[in-house]
Amino acid sequence: MKPGRVRPLALCVFRKNDLILVQEGYDAVKNQTFYRPLGGGIEFGEQSRDTAIREIREELGAEITDVAYLGLLENIFTHMGEQGHEIVLLYTATLVDSSLYEKPELEVHEEGASLFLKAVWKPLAAFQSGETPLYPTGLLELLATP
Repeated sequence: MKPGRVRPLALCVFRKNDLILVQEGYDAVKNQTFYRPLGGGIEFGEQSRDTAIREIREELGAEITDVAYLGLLENIFTHMGEQGHEIVLLYTATLVDSSLYEKPELEVHEEGASLFLKAVWKPLAAFQSGETPLYPTGLLELLATP
């Protein structure tokens, strides 16, 4: 995160019944585990839909299909004591490799990270109480919209 800059992101939501695939993150300053869909930064000249496809390929080594625009959220937040500001374009999609839906945990390869991160299938109900944070803020409401 560069201070004072708005970061454009494309994130991809994968659903399995009442579960969604989310990457687990941790904020040591808040001592809090949080979750967000997979995806990443939009590169200059790249369409956001293409970003979602590229990021899933990079992070999971997986191909996706049925990519559909879900919505846009503006996310102003504090992570590790630093303020961040993101414009997040959200997509839904289907993983081509159906075996990925059967794994409770997936290894996420994050560029520049010295260790592997993980993505897990979490029930939407886990986020509804507000006890377990789901980011970007507003995603849960967006997913509830028919």
